[in-house]
Amino acid sequence: MSDSQMGFSEVINAGNPDDFRKIYDACMQMLFKVSSKIVNDEDAAEDIVHDSLIKANEKALEFPSLNDAKFWLIRVVKNASLNYVKRKSREKKAYEKVLYEQKSEMDSGEVSVLKEESKNKAREALKKLPTNLQEVVILKEYTELSYKEIGRVLGITEGNVKVRIFRAREQLAKIIGEDNVFLPE
Repeated sequence: MSDSQMGFSEVINAGNPDDFRKIYDACMQMLFKVSSKIVNDEDAAEDIVHDSLIKANEKALEFPSLNDAKFWLIRVVKNASLNYVKRKSREKKAYEKVLYEQKSEMDSGEVSVLKEESKNKAREALKKLPTNLQEVVILKEYTELSYKEIGRVLGITEGNVKVRIFRAREQLAKIIGEDNVFLPE
């Protein structure tokens, strides 16, 4: 068998229908196995693999060989599968949180009033912070973003995010005082 028959030396263009067919035939089953092992859901795995193949086709990506196309697609499918699992995990946590909150006991009237007053106090204190500190507090306390993700969103370093969070909390403590405050959900 020659090198070109084994997929080692010919340039492959995923935008070319014949080359795309070669890539599809050589990779589809393997990519499906990779994805289904990660996501543990055959339908989702099939969607992920098809999306990855379509991405290569639509961008008319060129690969030095069929093996290079396989390796690229394996990385793309693996990353897409891991992202799918993370997203599903976040969705599950959100659903569980909602279900837990619905099952939690109702507060007494007095506790409800105190909580509402504290929430209003926290909101007012937050409004008094400079905008750059408000942003990091809101992103940190009201989303599930990590410091690194907050940094990406705001275009600053992870270290800068941590510094801003620290400064914001210090200022909030001064504004609010040491009383117990329920932050708004």
